[in-house]
Amino acid sequence: MTINCKEHLIDLSTPKVMGILNITPDSFYDGGLYKDSSSIMRQVDKMLTEGATFIDVGAYSSRPGADDVSEAEELKRIIPIVELIVKNFPEVILSIDTFRSNVAKHCIEAGAALINDISGGHLDEEMIPTVGKLSVPYIMMHMRGNPRTMQEQTFYEDLIKDINFYFAERIAKAHENKILDIIIDPGFGFAKNLEQNYELLRKMELLQIVGKPLLAGLSRKSMIYKTLNTNAANALNGTTALHMVALQKGAKILRVHDVKEATECVTLFNQLIK
Repeated sequence: MTINCKEHLIDLSTPKVMGILNITPDSFYDGGLYKDSSSIMRQVDKMLTEGATFIDVGAYSSRPGADDVSEAEELKRIIPIVELIVKNFPEVILSIDTFRSNVAKHCIEAGAALINDISGGHLDEEMIPTVGKLSVPYIMMHMRGNPRTMQEQTFYEDLIKDINFYFAERIAKAHENKILDIIIDPGFGFAKNLEQNYELLRKMELLQIVGKPLLAGLSRKSMIYKTLNTNAANALNGTTALHMVALQKGAKILRVHDVKEATECVTLFNQLIK
């Protein structure tokens, strides 16, 4: 199980860690922390040193109720950061967290390696054809609506069955557009309530039916801190606990704010399954 990132074959038979770099002022946990080149470089270096295989850069907050950001503003935020990171870390494998095809295109041209789309192509009909033309891996997430409306769309006939149908249709469209490397993200917290998030994690291995590697994005999310009656800043221990569950349920990539702890979790998981 490999994906091709800038001529580097990444073997996902062993789980990998994706470090999150939010360059938005309003992300739910780290918004505004990385707003100058020195802080960005320090954080990228830290995550790579701690074991991140991928760095996921986002310039549009997808937290529930987040404000809309124009395409021009998103490009203004993200392109200089992509260029900065690629210049200073030429071997880095950069993932771009965007649902806009034009942003995806410009970031790949600037040196990024893969696209992470929260909408699976639903918020921009040109996204999947664009990724196909760019010949890069594509992470497609399950979501309904958009970040401002998704929490109003949490009714499912059968949660896992509905998500599998969603991915089957999206994967077929991606294959039609010659996308070879596809990763699926079930979208914890996106158009799902607290109980549904835990049902999803409890049954996540059933998503392997579509035959694509799974990414789990659980890091410091409200399903953790609300259950523990705390906040995102104090949700690292809970995050690590659920990361181990996700790995046992088949996750091949953990998308995280805290790379060191996630890498240690993967190391312990690998020892466990020897």
